[in-house]
Amino acid sequence: MAIIRSKIGIIGGGISGIAAAKQLAKYDPIVFEATDCIGGVWKHCSYRSTKLQTPRCDYEFSDFPWTQRDNTNFPTYEEILDYLHSYAKHFDVLKFFNFNSKVVEIKFVGDREMNYFGEYGSLLTGNPVWEVAVHNNQSQTIQWYAFDFVVMCTGKYGDIPNIPNFPEKKGPQVFNGQVLHTLDYSKLDQEASTKLMKGKKVVVVGYKKSAIDLAVECAEANQGPEGQPCTMVVRTLHWTVPHYSIWGLPFYLFYSTRSSQFLHERPNQGLFRTLLCHMLSPMRRAASKLIESYLEWKLPLEKYGLKPEHPFEEDYASCQMAILPENFFTEADKGKIMFKRTSKWWFWDGGVEFEDNTKLEADVVILATGFDGKKKIKAILPDPFRSLVEFPSGMIPLYRGTIHPLIPNMAFVGYLESVSNLHSAEIRCIWLSRLVDDLFKLPSVEKMLEQITQEMEIMKRTTRFYKRNCISTFSINHSDEICQEMGWQFWRKTNWLAEAFTPYNSQDYAEEK
Repeated sequence: MAIIRSKIGIIGGGISGIAAAKQLAKYDPIVFEATDCIGGVWKHCSYRSTKLQTPRCDYEFSDFPWTQRDNTNFPTYEEILDYLHSYAKHFDVLKFFNFNSKVVEIKFVGDREMNYFGEYGSLLTGNPVWEVAVHNNQSQTIQWYAFDFVVMCTGKYGDIPNIPNFPEKKGPQVFNGQVLHTLDYSKLDQEASTKLMKGKKVVVVGYKKSAIDLAVECAEANQGPEGQPCTMVVRTLHWTVPHYSIWGLPFYLFYSTRSSQFLHERPNQGLFRTLLCHMLSPMRRAASKLIESYLEWKLPLEKYGLKPEHPFEEDYASCQMAILPENFFTEADKGKIMFKRTSKWWFWDGGVEFEDNTKLEADVVILATGFDGKKKIKAILPDPFRSLVEFPSGMIPLYRGTIHPLIPNMAFVGYLESVSNLHSAEIRCIWLSRLVDDLFKLPSVEKMLEQITQEMEIMKRTTRFYKRNCISTFSINHSDEICQEMGWQFWRKTNWLAEAFTPYNSQDYAEEK
């Protein structure tokens, strides 16, 4: 088949792909989605109990507010999918989507004599830079496309499960029970998931949000005298939060206002600001201690050996703070959820074994061990670009969380985390659309790498979990710099009091006319 030519290709139909399609609509982009619908992880990696971890008003597009945005209940994944579909239909972006279209290969066909790696010029040169092979799941055919510019929106989650490594002859193959990943579990309906766990000895490996939700579903399926407890195998503890109130104060006062983020290090802050940040560090530690004291009082962390040794700030700075389901510790108190701390474990024929030589019988082991987002990118990117995706630090080096300085005519959206990943995706897509429109120019490769290095160093100094590419402690400053680059006013509130003490959200970044 002949190669289909277009200016812009977008790979992925989750929140990032939807946002990119809307912002780049004037170029009639072609969006490739491997499944039959939009929604990304909300569609393909959610359980029946999965909910958003923030209020509606913190997870919405700037030009499309929720109809019940003041509803304080966290929306379910079905409500989020309805919201995303409504947004896509309202702005007529579904016409750009090719569903059941999986990208299997990308080739670089740009002019190797061009200076892609010095000063960036126009991103739409009129000449194809990338050719993309797409497998249609229905016709079982391969179609090649040629693009000036490609936007990668495959995301960090879903598709490729992160499976632990096991010693020889101690992996899942020796276990007589059933082993599955949360990616497999999320494909089960309520009847099948209940049947999987009811009356079974279930082990859930992990202690992040997906593992916690899964343990609660397991406990709910095992009510009554015949029910079996669910055991969570916990390697690394993280702070969990029951709700967004700390000693009667709204949680956003601690980290989501301009004044609270003033206490934290940020890129390009200068010597005076660095010294001031150092002087204010006791206040930063005090805020973290205040939150920790509340959580220790509110939750039975000591009782179950679940109190982390690291400060709360490190979990927030790495976007790993999880909101607890209301009945999590209620089920633990009833003996339906149990905990096993360990750093190493493996399988035996009857269950799982730990480094202290204890064994735990199991019928089902569910791995809530996350996903390998970088592997998804590396699987389709050609050499030498594949090797550039990951720095020695483990993070993807992206300028403004979007542009890899050494990969020409390609953007990455959805790989930088913050408190609201939807807002992060949207504002970067707005920035990207203006970049493509030639309304501003990128800095030199050297300056972009310098900016990226600064951000990475800040993450490394702030939290031991820095590899997650999270900007939550300097997210407002990050948005400030994006606004400045686009020529926007970066102080977005109506008065200085609101600017200092109210949280920022997507509505503050509605497009300037």
